[in-house]
Amino acid sequence: MSKTVTVGIADLNAVRSPDVLVTYALGSCAGICLYDSATKIAGLAHILLPSSSMSRNVDLKEAMKFADTGIVLLVKKMEGMGARRANLKAKIAGGAQMFAFKSASSDLGNIGARNVQSVKQTLAQLHIPIIAEDTGKDYGRTVFFYGENGAMKVKSVKKGEWVY
Repeated sequence: MSKTVTVGIADLNAVRSPDVLVTYALGSCAGICLYDSATKIAGLAHILLPSSSMSRNVDLKEAMKFADTGIVLLVKKMEGMGARRANLKAKIAGGAQMFAFKSASSDLGNIGARNVQSVKQTLAQLHIPIIAEDTGKDYGRTVFFYGENGAMKVKSVKKGEWVY
């Protein structure tokens, strides 16, 4: 019997098969799903902001907010459970532009795109390939990530649901 583990905003967690991870309210935030198919360990981070340089004091809880530190923490958590970094593959979702802004260059207006860019940079630095992506656009998402097979199911009120 599998259990479903909820990952909140600016949070992360990892599970073993057959458990499922879920995160809600991915608007401009980014959801990063990592999977080791050999050990069937799945991890999910709900990233709020692109860079820890945006904060003066980054403690452990604060570090989960940012792409550059939260993804590293997720990898460490998964490695602590037995996953191997060399086996990890990523699927990402979110990074939407939820509201129209007069100036597209405003930092607030493009936070979703900046989150996705930072997620991609961090994963590249960690040599973790992205094998599926559902980012951008103008709608929120809920993500379910399955420890059994690494499937990422995305649900949206506006668009329905689909699986990667």
